[in-house]
Amino acid sequence: MNRAAVAEFYARLSTAMPVPETELRYVNTYTLLVAVVLSAQATDVGVNKATQRLFETVTTPEAMIALGEEGLKQHIRTIGLFNTKAKNIIALSEILVARYGGAVPRDRADLESLPGVGRKTANVVVNVAFGEETCAVDTHVFRVANRTGLAPGKTVLAVENGIMKRTPKPYRRHAHHWLILHGRYVCVARRPKCPVCPVADLCDFRDKTPA
Repeated sequence: MNRAAVAEFYARLSTAMPVPETELRYVNTYTLLVAVVLSAQATDVGVNKATQRLFETVTTPEAMIALGEEGLKQHIRTIGLFNTKAKNIIALSEILVARYGGAVPRDRADLESLPGVGRKTANVVVNVAFGEETCAVDTHVFRVANRTGLAPGKTVLAVENGIMKRTPKPYRRHAHHWLILHGRYVCVARRPKCPVCPVADLCDFRDKTPA
């Protein structure tokens, strides 16, 4: 996909989704961080169901610490790896209180130092909460970037770097969500919806799904 095609690719996605947003439900930056940690190897729908009641009363790291690991498990036991995630969330909450006065740091390196927070999670938080131009590469973004020819790469980091390098400045803020949502609902894994795809003619994918 050449430079002109990339620009048109984003122009069309932005027309279809002018203000793309995360589908994770959250109350504030702290609950966003918790939701993203919980979403690893889980669906947004599943996380939202698990956190619906949790976030009614727990919206700060102090409240999470008071709830405790066992109390948290009661809310999130339907989510994969809930034991490890509960342990990490309590630990990161304790660090937020001890080092950052209960606030979620804006610096990506600081976020990545927290238990259970990797590069993808940190990218989501700084993008959604702080408006930074970052692109978290999940399975959907990785698939779309490689399948379409937008930013081919064999590793998550290679794809992330390729996306940020090739995405025109006006689209970098929301590229992450456009690509995730496109991969989640149109450019799906098994049978991509090529006949209704707004960027099908720009895509390098050879085995397009017939109408």
